[in-house]
Amino acid sequence: MARQRKRKGDPVHGWLAVDKPVNLTSTQVVGKLKRLFNAQKAGHGGTLDPLADGILPIAFGEATKTAQWAMDCDKEYVFTVEWGTSTASQDKEGEVIANSDVRPSREQIEAALPGFIGDIQQVPPKYSAIKVDGERAYDLARDGETFEIPSREVTVYEAELVNIPDTDHATLRVVTGKGFYVRAMARDLAQALGAEGHVSQLRRTRVGALDEASAMSLDQLEAMADDKEALLGALQPLETVLDDVPALDIDASDKALIKQGREIVLLPHLIEQWRAETDDDPDNRLAITLCDGVAVALGEVRAGRFKPSRVFQI
Repeated sequence: MARQRKRKGDPVHGWLAVDKPVNLTSTQVVGKLKRLFNAQKAGHGGTLDPLADGILPIAFGEATKTAQWAMDCDKEYVFTVEWGTSTASQDKEGEVIANSDVRPSREQIEAALPGFIGDIQQVPPKYSAIKVDGERAYDLARDGETFEIPSREVTVYEAELVNIPDTDHATLRVVTGKGFYVRAMARDLAQALGAEGHVSQLRRTRVGALDEASAMSLDQLEAMADDKEALLGALQPLETVLDDVPALDIDASDKALIKQGREIVLLPHLIEQWRAETDDDPDNRLAITLCDGVAVALGEVRAGRFKPSRVFQI
């Protein structure tokens, strides 16, 4: 029998809210932190462009099994639109493709924003990671290919004008669901106002429950390099990104059964607790079980039983 190769590094588990600086890719940040924590496994919960800064959720170990929830949860952005020029990439690095002398007023911007709130149709930027016929859109765009990306429905919960620092710039804040592109909103807002514009500055201020108050910079984390206990203390439990998933406390015997991939029978009070915390969607049966405050598994509640689908090896 072939021996299983031992994974390099330490078994580190949990989420870390990193305040990513500009000019670093999300993948570069993951690499730096994986080395810093000497972690066996690490990934991120939603890409942040190199030109953007702010909250980048980093998943370590078993937390990577919950990365999809971080990608799907609500996000908050604060961004600045620079009027006068539109660029191919809708940010300041792209080639200028149009110019205009139009400078929208505060009243005009505020009047246009309600049209960007709710379930709206949005065409992702051509310089994006969207796949078109199996190819990344940004690769096709860089090669000068002609192609179209279909619109898709995205949700915007809030959109407000924060500040107009000068006539050439406007700073806005949005709270959005998954799949939303700030650069596409800047493009569409400029078009709605009869102007040209692109994103000159972008900051993500929140991803679900991970926000600026809980975030740490790379410099702060690297200063802890010789203090492993302090580094591990910066981690948040993997259920942090599952704040809308009902949590059920189980005992050690049920934990042992779940670790074997088996269903458990839920006590009546746990079923009532789950019903009280779940939403009105009858198809949403999701729950997470914890034992002594440590996540055991994600799974579904059906007919008074919990059936695990993702078991956490912590």
